[in-house]
Amino acid sequence: MKLKIKSFKLRLWLYFVLFTAVIFTVLWLLQTVFIQSFYNDMLIKNTKEAAAKITECSGDEKFGDILDELSLNNSILVYITKTDGSIIFSSDQFKGLSARNHMKHLSDEKKQDDKSSFSENRHMGDGIRPRGEYRSLPEGYDEFLKSLEASENGIYESTSDGLYIYGTYIDGDDGEKNVLYISTTLDAVGPAVDIIRLQLVWGTVISLVTGFILAWFIARSFSQPVAGLTEKAEHIGEDNFPRDYKKGFCSELDELSDVLDETSDKLIKSRTFQRELLANVSHDLRTPLTMIKGYAEMVRDFSRTDEQQCSEDIGVIIREADRLSAMINEILEYSEMQSAERTPEAESVDMSSVVRRVCGNFESLYSRDGGHIETDIADGIRIMGYAGKLERAAYNLLDNAVRHNGESRLINVYLKKDGSQARLCITDHGNGIPEAELENIWDRYYTYRQRDKKGVSGLGLAIVKQIALQHGGTCSAESEVGKGSSFILTIPLE
Repeated sequence: MKLKIKSFKLRLWLYFVLFTAVIFTVLWLLQTVFIQSFYNDMLIKNTKEAAAKITECSGDEKFGDILDELSLNNSILVYITKTDGSIIFSSDQFKGLSARNHMKHLSDEKKQDDKSSFSENRHMGDGIRPRGEYRSLPEGYDEFLKSLEASENGIYESTSDGLYIYGTYIDGDDGEKNVLYISTTLDAVGPAVDIIRLQLVWGTVISLVTGFILAWFIARSFSQPVAGLTEKAEHIGEDNFPRDYKKGFCSELDELSDVLDETSDKLIKSRTFQRELLANVSHDLRTPLTMIKGYAEMVRDFSRTDEQQCSEDIGVIIREADRLSAMINEILEYSEMQSAERTPEAESVDMSSVVRRVCGNFESLYSRDGGHIETDIADGIRIMGYAGKLERAAYNLLDNAVRHNGESRLINVYLKKDGSQARLCITDHGNGIPEAELENIWDRYYTYRQRDKKGVSGLGLAIVKQIALQHGGTCSAESEVGKGSSFILTIPLE
């Protein structure tokens, strides 16, 4: 498979590579360029802290042990002298290390005595240790003493030739001021940088190779579910729409896969509806159009001079045009109900008033042809729903009853409470429906094709079913051939 330049996999891999390069660049800068300055700043900070500790512990009985420990831990050279330069005490990291090893190998029995003697011999100003045991003063100590004496705050600091010197005054046992001199070597990390740089070279090469390989596998693991979703999106709405997407990589992609599944189902449903519309309605629309055209030609060619015949032909044209208009309206209404993504918020509806209003509207027209609607509607039946849709359902059921009523011209409308349900029953006294067809009458277009073309589009009862489902209700029919049919709509009460 050819890798695309702007593919998700390649871009993700490049981002990982860039991230790795930035990390190692920062690491190189810290370990080679800035390490010396960090090292020097840390040494100076530790030296000042050691000086503060020495000043604080100047009168301690174990002052010598404390100095040896500080010089060992901080790699510093310490002198305590009088103001004339005579040495009272000196210590460095090697002396501290020797003292520590000596103390470590003493026997438990002699340990306390020797330690006490060792500490006493180191006590500042005791004069017990010979001068020869002290380390010689560094060069330029006299200049150091003059600079310290000339300082305004009694503190001297100097950084030159890779050496940091810190000096201050501390209290002595005799009440006089003694001089504290501390020095440490800076820039000592220089030779170690070459070793660190060599380690970084090998570490960088190994880490980059490993990182590139891992980044490639990570990018591929991320891109595979995205590629699966892309394949699903390419076939969305098709009959071969893939549904075997492996979930679990991340919740967002799983949700996107579910959305694609739902969208595909809706598209397939819409496409199926379109196919049915073209296959079933095209012929039904063609019939009234053919009749309208035929009778219009008859008026033009034959009956325009015959007033009575012309009036009859025009009446047929008007009726067919009305039937065509009603058919188109029902198709559009059903299509809108099927494709609606959201419905408005349900409200309390007085079902009794809705049914009475529909029956009143039908009665005024139906009575002109000698028909009669007999009603038995209970008061105060309320449901949660949509008044306009419920009115449409009642209208469709009554219209269906009028179209298929028998010679008695009587229609019965019944609305009562049935437990927790509102039960609407509309009965006609027509020819009835065979039992084998009762399950199919709620399907789209079935009525118009199978029941002597007395319907409009075959969508009236399908719309009723859709409205019932939207209200959490059901619809059913009972019929006996030759005696009539009863259509029943049940919806939960408020």
